[in-house]
Amino acid sequence: MPLDRTFTIMSDAIPGLNLPENTTRLVCIPGTLCDARLWSRLAPALGDAIHVHHVPLHEARTRAQMQQMIASHSDGQAHLVGFSLGAYLALEHALVHPQRVKSLTLIANSAKGLLPAEVEARQRIVTMLERNAYAGITRQRLRELLHPSHLQDAGITGLIQQMGLDLGKEVLLAQFLTTIDRPDLMARLPELDIPVLIVGAVDDKLVNPDDLRDMAARLPQATLHLLKDNTGHMIPLEAPRPLADAMRAHLEAAGNFNDNDGHRAMPPPLSQNQ
Repeated sequence: MPLDRTFTIMSDAIPGLNLPENTTRLVCIPGTLCDARLWSRLAPALGDAIHVHHVPLHEARTRAQMQQMIASHSDGQAHLVGFSLGAYLALEHALVHPQRVKSLTLIANSAKGLLPAEVEARQRIVTMLERNAYAGITRQRLRELLHPSHLQDAGITGLIQQMGLDLGKEVLLAQFLTTIDRPDLMARLPELDIPVLIVGAVDDKLVNPDDLRDMAARLPQATLHLLKDNTGHMIPLEAPRPLADAMRAHLEAAGNFNDNDGHRAMPPPLSQNQ
């Protein structure tokens, strides 16, 4: 796919890339049926000092392979960024390997796992896929993923549909079947004494904003950023600039977290659309 001239979205398996000095490397884990194109609008908005390293999650076929892939693409002090399924897997990784994670950004994901309605929808899709060919992401699914204001934006809808067609039935089945069971991780969040940015949207049909508020309250070092204007579930594509602004502030805080007498960033009160 064509990439922005000032950014390279990497998917190599070498954690220690030779990056320019003062460059921050983000290990970015995509959601279901997404690839590097998910970050194509976010990467330019982050600025030259931030390098987006894409984890090719679609190449894994089991839950264990997904976690192994995340580990292999992360160095000893990784800035992990996860979207949707990728955020849940990033959270799992951080809980198992807290010493390997310098900061965590969780986008459009609840630590409680999938909503019951979403589990039922995925089970129906799996049943249909096992019996039929995959024809791509439906218009109904787009209405669940996107804010109504973006349903006519061909740049967004076309990209999502093309990712679905390119990755296809095998990837979708593998990701649905191996990750539909997502245990509630809320009770374990106090274990993560690292900077965590939680980004969500009040109009996200797949993630309850109250879950995100609950997550922020349980995490020792959390910042909650809720978007309320023209944004659904696909935040990296629908709101790349507000997301980039929140991430830059988060990374700046994370870089100085232990340099100010134990300073910790606190969640701003009802931090919506900051």
